[in-house]
Amino acid sequence: TDRKKLHSAPVRQVFRLRPFHVLVATGGGYAGYRKYEDYKLEELEKRGIEVPVKLASEWEVALYKSVPTRLLSRAWGRLNQVELPTWLRKPVYSLYIWTFGVNMKEAAVEDLHHYRNLSEFFRRKLKPQARPVCSLHSVISPSDGKILNFGQVKNCEVEQVKGVTYSLESFLGPRISTEELHFRQAPPGNSFQQQLVTKEGNELYHCVIYLAPGDYHCFHSPTDWRVSHRRHFPGSLMSVNPGVARWIKELFCHNERVVLTGDWKHGFFSLTAVGATNVGSIRIYFDQDLHTNSPSYSKGSYNDFSFISNNNKDGISMRKGEHLGEFNLGSTIVLIFEAPKDFKFHLKAGQKIRFGEALGSL
Repeated sequence: TDRKKLHSAPVRQVFRLRPFHVLVATGGGYAGYRKYEDYKLEELEKRGIEVPVKLASEWEVALYKSVPTRLLSRAWGRLNQVELPTWLRKPVYSLYIWTFGVNMKEAAVEDLHHYRNLSEFFRRKLKPQARPVCSLHSVISPSDGKILNFGQVKNCEVEQVKGVTYSLESFLGPRISTEELHFRQAPPGNSFQQQLVTKEGNELYHCVIYLAPGDYHCFHSPTDWRVSHRRHFPGSLMSVNPGVARWIKELFCHNERVVLTGDWKHGFFSLTAVGATNVGSIRIYFDQDLHTNSPSYSKGSYNDFSFISNNNKDGISMRKGEHLGEFNLGSTIVLIFEAPKDFKFHLKAGQKIRFGEALGSL
């Protein structure tokens, strides 16, 4: 009887904690399994073998979401800011460079001892001549990365990778007032896609760029444009690597993201920075009020901020190639913009691209 009493309290305590532990362990194990599946898919792609699309079911998405990726990302962010002793910096950064294939010859400061913590190393600047900005084409790549998809937006659906789509309206959120963007009022009954097109004869285009952990983590203005509005969607922080993007429909609509909206010489223009696991921090240089990956948020919520005011009626003017923002690790940039029908992309799906290289032109 004494033995039973002695052991009953710990057993009850373990039972009380078991559901959380099982949930985290199961979700974490499944996430690991998905990583292995992604690796196998990447190997098939390298060999030129077409991979069939197999979408996740609702329970698989729910299980993936059970992994506390937001909490882990905040912890990772704090760990990145811990100052490393000088003797430890080179071994740690060298391991990262070897793992992800980082080209330090392009860095403005090549000496690894210069970077006090991982956060500074991730946000390293490049030498001025490392990324020349193409002047011949109207739209350039805002970042280094891999082209996942591009083309015209059709039927209010956008492809995140070939064969896997997401809703344009779910991704951007409700239409911003035409008065704020100085756009014409769309006739009632038009689709969300048609409401974004401001000039007759134009089409809506998109381009998705995935930034791997080894890529340059800053992003720049892809063209000359005016930023009028920012919309921040808190959300999940699931991985956005191509394997997961092929597996989860509307992945970009689930994840936290910052949508910058405005206009360029041909009409509507938007750039969206999508967060991912360990990339809870999205920074926009001219937006000091933006705070991402907060500990709590309401599901499906978003907050708006206008850059147009009585003192600044034109919003934020950005020049092609100008610094715009940064991630703390790899993630995704999505461009959605209006252009004439003769706009042409100079891309191939799956190709590597660097900031400053041409995306397309008229």
